[in-house]
Amino acid sequence: MNRAALADFLRRRREGLRPSDVGLVPGPRRRTPGLRREEVAGLTGMSTDYYVRLEQQRGPQPSEQMLAALARTLRLTADERDYLYRLAGHNVPRRTPDDTHVAPALLRVLDRLEDSPALILSSLSEVLVANRLATAVFGDRSHLTGWARSDVYRWFTDPASRAVYPPEDHARQARSMVAGLRAAYGAQGEHSRAAELVRVLRAKSPEFRRVWDRHEVGVRFEDHKTLVHPEVGRIDVDCQALFTEDQSQALLVLTPAPGSAAEDRIRLLAVLGGADFAAGR
Repeated sequence: MNRAALADFLRRRREGLRPSDVGLVPGPRRRTPGLRREEVAGLTGMSTDYYVRLEQQRGPQPSEQMLAALARTLRLTADERDYLYRLAGHNVPRRTPDDTHVAPALLRVLDRLEDSPALILSSLSEVLVANRLATAVFGDRSHLTGWARSDVYRWFTDPASRAVYPPEDHARQARSMVAGLRAAYGAQGEHSRAAELVRVLRAKSPEFRRVWDRHEVGVRFEDHKTLVHPEVGRIDVDCQALFTEDQSQALLVLTPAPGSAAEDRIRLLAVLGGADFAAGR
């Protein structure tokens, strides 16, 4: 662990970011260039004291999970993330098509979306990051681990995960999810996480086997979605997706029609926030 180089790298990257780059309001009388230390700590999920000690060259070695969170907070590129890992004395994560390091370009767009639910998904339908409104609509998934982080896995193994869609859309949603997984499987090969997820789901779900055997392929999202929220009811939204160049990640933005009941319901969710009623969905 190169404490001096790590401290300098963190400080310079922190000072090079503006609050608006990470979705924060600058506020008046701001003297600190870039982000404050407590802002980086809060966005990363660590204590301010822990982060301060890293910049003062006296902190303990960060875990790989903490480094991944720091790389996301500081909007590091993949090369910068690898450099961060080396400075902290860890092996560099493998560069694979299913790398879950969030593309900084997608994060910059997400940071500017405050009035529409938006989230970034991996090719295996894992929510990598979501804004406040998306969390209010879909529930907080940050506590999920393992395959449970994948929407397609939960769809076929946990019936409760389907409650966010009306019953009449379940068959279409299942086919869309499996078509996306098959596209990932084709791109990543038989020794990838995509292939492992297919094997797990084939063993667990007869429904998945039936849909998988249709051999439908396509990374797509419906242009229009109807969502069901336990507090505000049905929400009709249009869906737009922005992909990275290799299509390994997608930024999904959900927008209601102007002046619609759905727009009013999303505004209500903005007030309610990610309350407990959305947890676990």
